[in-house]
Amino acid sequence: MFVFWGDGSQEARDLVNAIQVRSTDHFNWTFIFILAVVFYVYWSEINKKNWDAVFAGLALYGVHWLYEIANAVIGHFFGYPLWSVSNESTTFILLIGVCWELSMMFSLAGIISFKMLPYDRSKRYFAKDGKGGIDCRLVGALEMALLFALFESFLAGTSNHSFIWVYKWWGVLPVFVTTYIPFFLASNYVPDMEPNKRKTFLLVEWGLVALLLIILIPSGII
Repeated sequence: MFVFWGDGSQEARDLVNAIQVRSTDHFNWTFIFILAVVFYVYWSEINKKNWDAVFAGLALYGVHWLYEIANAVIGHFFGYPLWSVSNESTTFILLIGVCWELSMMFSLAGIISFKMLPYDRSKRYFAKDGKGGIDCRLVGALEMALLFALFESFLAGTSNHSFIWVYKWWGVLPVFVTTYIPFFLASNYVPDMEPNKRKTFLLVEWGLVALLLIILIPSGII
């Protein structure tokens, strides 16, 4: 069953109110296995010196964390976040909108998206006589964003409430436009940045993530 918009129901609100962030009540060993898979993928790319893939993965994953932090802050100050995950659907909830399995998937999503691009990343679709056309990196980002938005709509309809949308105006379309497109633009474009700009982007991105977590978690905001 696919759900395309939040319903604003009391049931959805109650489900969000019942969430226990960073509770170990549902913890199991799949947590360790998933972490091992992520380490294997990244170290395999590093061992092959495939730095572009590593940059793609880190770029998207950093954007993911900034979004999850923002979502948790929205939940703290406005009563409910834009999206939530239930304790029943995961082994561990990191922030109210993201569980361990989901976060680890996003740590690899940038690498996957990058590897799905044509070998020649300067390729342009629908170009005429070598002019115009659409950048293959943009097309790839839009395709991945649409796929992820549709899959999220499936998760929002699962019986264990893998995703919970409270607000009636939040759903597949805003997720596609405001969330997933920026995610995959980061993974598809950051590797091709001029080296100094790429380094600055990643340092600022991850420095901000670390700073916000250090401040907001102890303060009880997220």
